[in-house]
Amino acid sequence: MGAFADIVGNEQIKGFLERALQTGAVSHSYILNGEDGTGKMMFARAFAKALQCTGAAAGERPCNRCHSCIQAASGNQPDIVFVQHEKPGTIGIDDIRNGLVNDIQIRPYESQYKIYIVDEAEKLSVQAQNAMLKTIEEPPSYGIILLLSSNVNAFLPTIRSRCVELTVRPVSDAQEETYLRSHGVAEEQMTSILHFTKGNIGKAMKMAASDQFMEMIASLRQVLRQIHGMQTEQLIQAVALLGTYQSDIKDCLDFIELWYRDVLLFKATKDVNLLVFQEEAFELKRAAERCSYEGIELILEAIQTARRRLDANVNFELTMQLLLETMKEAER
Repeated sequence: MGAFADIVGNEQIKGFLERALQTGAVSHSYILNGEDGTGKMMFARAFAKALQCTGAAAGERPCNRCHSCIQAASGNQPDIVFVQHEKPGTIGIDDIRNGLVNDIQIRPYESQYKIYIVDEAEKLSVQAQNAMLKTIEEPPSYGIILLLSSNVNAFLPTIRSRCVELTVRPVSDAQEETYLRSHGVAEEQMTSILHFTKGNIGKAMKMAASDQFMEMIASLRQVLRQIHGMQTEQLIQAVALLGTYQSDIKDCLDFIELWYRDVLLFKATKDVNLLVFQEEAFELKRAAERCSYEGIELILEAIQTARRRLDANVNFELTMQLLLETMKEAER
């Protein structure tokens, strides 16, 4: 799998895209769907680079030597376009019109194709999707659109039905561990990273490279161990602590959710070997004794509610306070 040799796992997608490269049966529109960190952008870049390669036969692309490959490797290939958006939370109609719909009418500068990569495409507004629909329905012969998304259900049915949909999945634990070891991840970090990331190599590498990330995990463990006995002032301090990790709040919520899924699992089975956080077995056992099944379910629902509120730009401190209060009440 030459074009995708640097990507771990997802062999089915590699094979599908390699066959498209070899046969020339390339679709005009693809959706690459999967959680952040699973390699969607790596697939998009590798596919675009191979499509634009001029230095090798179809089955041997990319050559990594031709002018186009060198440009693509540096992010400067003029016919590989990364669609930008002004607002972090949404991709609006003007972003799509200026970055894709109007621009695609201009023929490629020097390549066979003109390829558009739209990252975070789940943020496309309904209006933006409708503005893009005609282009997807009737693209110019040289146009290829790659929509990278963490939530395929955010697309209109009219968009989905006209795209080839590929789901990029986390890799196996063994593949992730091998990759992390080959990239020098410290042994003392390995267990926590593997437990938390569950085959998401992008998230794992981010975690390994970030001292703040490891501090965040340690801080969350402390909050979760103590939440049942926190007084009002301590809850306020915990909310402030979460505020220092606001840019990584999705990861915080993922960690909290994994913790309470372990609590639920231990309560139901009493089997430490089934836990993600086996090293926290004592604390998880105590939490399971404090919580009813209904209480754990309330916590898990509150985590999902917090995610929705944050996506809707509800006040961060209020959202976190309500979540922590639900956790505290359920652990009484």
